[in-house]
Amino acid sequence: MSFPSGPSNVHPPHRIEVNLRNVGQLFNTMDPSPFHEKDLDGDAEAFIESWANEFPVEEPVTLVVHLAETPDITAAQAMIEVAVRHHFADRYRLNRLEFRRLMHDGRRSLLIGLLFLGSCLLVGNMLPRQPAGTVIGLIRESLTIGGWVAMWRPLEIYLYDWWPLRRTGRIYAKLSQIAVEVRQAVRPV
Repeated sequence: MSFPSGPSNVHPPHRIEVNLRNVGQLFNTMDPSPFHEKDLDGDAEAFIESWANEFPVEEPVTLVVHLAETPDITAAQAMIEVAVRHHFADRYRLNRLEFRRLMHDGRRSLLIGLLFLGSCLLVGNMLPRQPAGTVIGLIRESLTIGGWVAMWRPLEIYLYDWWPLRRTGRIYAKLSQIAVEVRQAVRPV
């Protein structure tokens, strides 16, 4: 009796396939950096990223590039793999920076919101007790509501805004390690 050598839940890599005429189509032509540091073309980046979003983050992905014109497949594969990984590693770094800025803004807005809420509640409690229908009662209720509204932004940041950034960061981290295969494109007869 034989048993499989690895875990049974290992998935073969998902494939993202791109058809290009030449290697230059993959990169932003306005970027003067060397190839391994060049930014990807915006459409190519969006295409790769959108397909990577289709697959579970924990499952492997391979980028398959079909080139119609290439003198050396091996050299093109090494260059594309380095460039694509560098590009998405840079995007991951920027995503982490954006996340840290969001958390910093969250802390600052939480502090401001709490101070404003506390001030509103303090002023509201200093007002004489009047029934709810009076002007003083209306001012007290307005201060309470205004103070809680000031807490809207920190709650929005800490409850909702960070999730999409973390997901995108995980995708970028995955794409910064993506395997690349370059193949000669089959030309129609």
